[in-house]
Amino acid sequence: MSAWWQSAVVYQIYPKSFQDSNGDGIGDIPGIISRLDYLADLGVDAIWLSPVYQSPGIDNGYDISDYEAIDPQFGTMADMQHLIQAAQKRGIRIVMDLVVNHTSDQHPWFKAAAKSRADPHRDWYVWRDPVAGHEPNDLQSTFSGSAWTYDEPTGQYYLHLFSPQQPDLNWANPELRQAVYRMMNFWLDQGIGGFRLDVIDLIGKDPDAGITANGPHLHEYLQEMNAATFGRYPVMTVGETWGATPAIAQEFSDPDRHELSMVFQFETMQLDVGTSKWDIKPLAPQALRDTLVKWQTQLDYRHGWNSLFWNNHDLPRIVSRWGDPGQYRERSAKMFAILLHLLRGTPYVYQGEEIGMTNRPVANIAEVTDIESRNAYAAAVATGTAPATMMQAINRMGRDNARTPMQWTAGAQAGFTTGTPWLPVNANHDHINVAASSGADSVLATYRQLIHLRHTTPLIVHGDFIPVATAPGVMAYYRVDQGERWLVVANLTGTTQSFTSSDHLEAVVIHNLEAPTTLTGLELQPYQAFAARVEAGADNQSEG
Repeated sequence: MSAWWQSAVVYQIYPKSFQDSNGDGIGDIPGIISRLDYLADLGVDAIWLSPVYQSPGIDNGYDISDYEAIDPQFGTMADMQHLIQAAQKRGIRIVMDLVVNHTSDQHPWFKAAAKSRADPHRDWYVWRDPVAGHEPNDLQSTFSGSAWTYDEPTGQYYLHLFSPQQPDLNWANPELRQAVYRMMNFWLDQGIGGFRLDVIDLIGKDPDAGITANGPHLHEYLQEMNAATFGRYPVMTVGETWGATPAIAQEFSDPDRHELSMVFQFETMQLDVGTSKWDIKPLAPQALRDTLVKWQTQLDYRHGWNSLFWNNHDLPRIVSRWGDPGQYRERSAKMFAILLHLLRGTPYVYQGEEIGMTNRPVANIAEVTDIESRNAYAAAVATGTAPATMMQAINRMGRDNARTPMQWTAGAQAGFTTGTPWLPVNANHDHINVAASSGADSVLATYRQLIHLRHTTPLIVHGDFIPVATAPGVMAYYRVDQGERWLVVANLTGTTQSFTSSDHLEAVVIHNLEAPTTLTGLELQPYQAFAARVEAGADNQSEG
């Protein structure tokens, strides 16, 4: 018996940018409730909700000051309970985004810990004495600079793998772990559908050895967490694991190990990253194909599970990143959708992806709100990088690209708010918006069709995956289940590519251009993609 999340499609909402209900320019929970019918019509099974907990907002909610309170900018606990119940009525589960690697420095735990070395909460965080008057070691923060900040009153450094306002929790402390589990059960008892666990592979860190990800006690902690919390509920869990390989992902997601349902791996989404996130290299289509194939073939789906995504709140829009935001915007958006959603695993759709939203370039750093981008800009310019060079990188890869308000209409502020939005709306909302996506040929229609296919076609969920040899700019694969065979073909490039197959074409299931009538001698147009039910040709009888 498969778990519900294996045939599910998850929709990620970044609440601050989804729908504002009260005109203050900030998306909120009542706004989300007002759009639930749209999501039910799209067909999604769960909403991954980025953090709505009480927070100072240094890192847009990923710095939590009270895990059991809703930040007033988003609404109230009553609003949250209403959202959970209203979503349930539509067959949609709410998956909470949970950050337990660190808290805000405004959390009562850290405030108590910082008062005195003798405070009982002191060991709930990671404190170290200075070494020769300096930081304990050279660990670096993800947000630039040292991962250690000196606390003058108590004479020690505390660890923060992110901003100084996000001190790391000490998972080696059993009392801290139990406090986290009590908080998780508080939310599970509210009826949520699971957790997305932010940077969860960091909780087993050994900072004295310089180990951050995949530390020696990581899986021990996750198994304990599973037994104490979500393992007793029919929910899904997905861990954010930047360093995962297929073997590591299987350790997290093997049901027999009782850890998580699945992980987010980022090998695919780092194919255009050079020496750093801001050192951008061209995507090699063959590398994209090979990496997707690797994760389909090396992560054993009988003892693990894959997550499938192009976008999230930290990543640039896929159409702008690897597609064509201009002439072929709709076609490339559909291609990436068809390619991904017919793979094995649980697909995630990030708000606006389903209508082909694009990046929003800005002219200067004053227009950037994201802490990661601002810190990286300051560090790079201080060491001699030209401001224009860094702005070009931020416009390509910065996190604000994903966080511009959802584009509902062509009207004022894209229908997101009646006030001034916290982050400007993309000017292209005049033609890229939900209201303009009602046609059968829209990007939105393609996403609806793909979600429906996943719900009604066991082959997509459980079928075997067999890669097909192609030209470097093309990815093709079979999905095979109980005698049924589908062929999926996608041109990953903006140029014409050749493809041929000896298979007999029985029916085209989905396509983003004209439906092919044969599989022999095709000239795939830029970003063309289709899936077809086929009968194996003589060359392919042995496969599957």
